[in-house]
Amino acid sequence: MPAGTFAMGDPFGEGYPADGETPVHEVRLGAFRMDATTVTNAQFAAFVKDTGHVSGAEQFGVSAVFHLLFTGSRRNVVNQVGGSPWWLAVRGASWRHPEGPGSDVGARQNHPVVHVDWYDAQAYAAWAGKRLPTEAEWEYAARGGLAGRRFAWGDDLTPRGRWMCNIWQGTFPTENTGDDGHLGTAPAKSYSPNGYGLSCMAGNVWEWCADWFAPDYYGRAPLDDPHGPEAGDQRVMRGGSYLCHASYCHRYRVAARSSNTPESTSGNTGFRCAGLEERGSQ
Repeated sequence: MPAGTFAMGDPFGEGYPADGETPVHEVRLGAFRMDATTVTNAQFAAFVKDTGHVSGAEQFGVSAVFHLLFTGSRRNVVNQVGGSPWWLAVRGASWRHPEGPGSDVGARQNHPVVHVDWYDAQAYAAWAGKRLPTEAEWEYAARGGLAGRRFAWGDDLTPRGRWMCNIWQGTFPTENTGDDGHLGTAPAKSYSPNGYGLSCMAGNVWEWCADWFAPDYYGRAPLDDPHGPEAGDQRVMRGGSYLCHASYCHRYRVAARSSNTPESTSGNTGFRCAGLEERGSQ
C-alpha cells in the first residue's frame, strides 16, 4: 500500500451509533504491505502442521455455526446463542470442521479459514513473519484509492446488476436466495479485486485487526498511524461477512466497524495479515 492520507469514517451517516464510525477524520499512513486475500484453510493448515498450534475453538471445544450451515447430529448443539438464535454453539466446530463434526475443509483449501480467534490470528501472523493490520491500515487498504466511497468499488452495491461481494440476499436469517452464488464462505479470491489488488474487502468473512475497540476513539485518534486505544475488552473486526444484510448488519460498507472479545470464534470470522517490511516509510 502506498503512503498517503485519507478521510477515515462514514461520510454518509449510515453507521450504527454504537459502532462509532464518526467523526470522519484525516489519517496519514506510511507505506505498508497487505495480503491480497484473507488467510486460507491451506495456509492455516501449513502453520498448524509446522507449529502444532491448537486453535482457541479446539481448546474450548465449542464454536458458533450459522444454523442453515450446521451439519451433523443435533446432540452436538450445546445451545442457541442468546439474542442471535441463528447462531448455534456447536461442540466440535473448529477451523477443521467449520459446520460441525460432520464437515471438513478438504474441498475448501482456497476458502478463508474461519473459527479462529484473535490470538490464533496473532500466532499465525508471527509465524508468517507478518502482523495484523491496524484498523486505519485496513480501511485505507479497503478503499483501494477511492476517496469517500461507500464500498470498496464505489457507491453502488451491485453496479450493472453485478454482485461484488459475498453477503446475504433474501430474508435474514431464514432464506438466502444465493444470488451471489454462495450461502457460506466463498474462495478467498472471489470477485474483482479493489484498486490496490485486494480481494473480498467486503463480505465473506469478518477480519480481525490489531486494535482494541472503543466507540469514541475517532474523536481522539491521532493524525499519524493510529493504533487504537491502549486497552479494552474487544478487538476491532472489519469487512462484514456472508451473513451481513442491510436489514440488520449493514457493515459491509468500507467505513463500517464491529468488534468482539478476542477469544470469540465463529464460522464467519477470519483474518488477513499486513507485512512487517516498509511500515511507516514516507
